[in-house]
Amino acid sequence: QVQLVESGGGLVQPGGSLRLSCAASGSIFSINAMGWYRQAPGKQRELVATITSGGSTNYTGSVKGRFTISRDNAKNTVYLQMNSLEPEDTAVYYCNAAIRRRGIRGIREYDSWGQGTQVTVSS
Repeated sequence: QVQLVESGGGLVQPGGSLRLSCAASGSIFSINAMGWYRQAPGKQRELVATITSGGSTNYTGSVKGRFTISRDNAKNTVYLQMNSLEPEDTAVYYCNAAIRRRGIRGIREYDSWGQGTQVTVSS
């Protein structure tokens, strides 16, 4: 089994910063892309940022220049540094990873999700 455990959410004032972490553990052969998604009340889950195993990044337009995604492959961990937070960033943030596991039939890739961490931006 594989687990993704997020941490770092909380309440912050507009203009403030938070750093989210997501650590993958369990039976892992390797991890391909990792990313962060978010879901605000009454809205669909949306992509925030992704990072490949080689370090290439992609961001949704509303967070470009404010958020930075990074990863530590040795620790199977992905981070999201969020600066200049706005009330519109309030949401539950989910970690996602394409995890490769070795099984009886060889290596297969699984789309894995964390449990989510709440980020609230409010004065």
